[in-house]
Amino acid sequence: MSHHLLTVDSLNRDNVDHLLRVAARMEPIAQRRQVTRVLQGAVLGNLFFEASTRTRVSFNAAFCRLGGSVCDTTGFTFSSMAKGESLYDTSRVMSGYCDAIVMRHPDQGSVAEFAAATNVPVINGGDGPGEHPSQALLDLYTIDKEFQRLGKSLSGAHILLTGDLKYGRTVHSLIKLLSLYDPLRITLVSPHGLEMPSKLIDLVASRGHRIEQRDSLASDFADLDVVYTTRIQKERFTDEMNESFQGLSDDFMVNRDFLDHRCSQSTIVMHPLPRDSRPGANDLNVDLNGDPRLAIFRQTDNGIPMRMAIFATLLNVDKLIEQDLRPVRWYVPTQTGTLDQ
Repeated sequence: MSHHLLTVDSLNRDNVDHLLRVAARMEPIAQRRQVTRVLQGAVLGNLFFEASTRTRVSFNAAFCRLGGSVCDTTGFTFSSMAKGESLYDTSRVMSGYCDAIVMRHPDQGSVAEFAAATNVPVINGGDGPGEHPSQALLDLYTIDKEFQRLGKSLSGAHILLTGDLKYGRTVHSLIKLLSLYDPLRITLVSPHGLEMPSKLIDLVASRGHRIEQRDSLASDFADLDVVYTTRIQKERFTDEMNESFQGLSDDFMVNRDFLDHRCSQSTIVMHPLPRDSRPGANDLNVDLNGDPRLAIFRQTDNGIPMRMAIFATLLNVDKLIEQDLRPVRWYVPTQTGTLDQ
């Protein structure tokens, strides 16, 4: 595994399987049943130059649960970049303060440019329409756990990716991770103009996977194992696209009717969040709240152990976890995370 985590291209099957195993070992710590301090004294720099809630906070929580501390900054307005500082200078400065850095930036390639100027591990928290490798890893971890619960195998599974497949960086990373495994059937459904980049389709197909492209969800998906839907990334649209794009029709809405009439009782529903719950958005529908097939909150919970696994592996303490465990000393609810999932 590389010194940094900038793209899933730096991971092979062994790297990914290792992270899945380490994440499973992190579960008791993530669920607040045990405590470790293997990163005591280490400092994480969280540099988020684009809006984030889940990613930023979950990286913070993951580092803290390993015993480290976090220095946080959000937005260009409150950074020295607002004064004209370069990525190179910011990187050199921050590497003197921190032992690891997570960075989110609206421009594709900026995190890699930042990482080239530092000798501490850098994790890509999202670079515009590029990639989001930690999200893809937690998504794969979620699929693996859900399949274990249902007695399914990833080999030969049918996975549907729908929504904004052009600018949705999470699906760019996820489809490349999935392509490392045994042949799958992957169906892509997106509005016109928001299709998956052809180079990604070609890459996945070259690895023996069956790829289908459709223009709506009005089909039979009775054999579907996972539907992964994404919101429209309008913040990445050009002015011309904003003028011409009128929004999703209900042909692209994943809701209870779609699951009940076109899918099966074991189809798992995922979304990287945030979902657009406003009327007319036609994103993942709230009528699925409380449905056991909706895995989005189990998915977010899985972000903590996976991001702990990433930190532990990059900082070379993944083999020390068992030597440094003790029970928690504070009150912990009998059930953590969401109550209805």
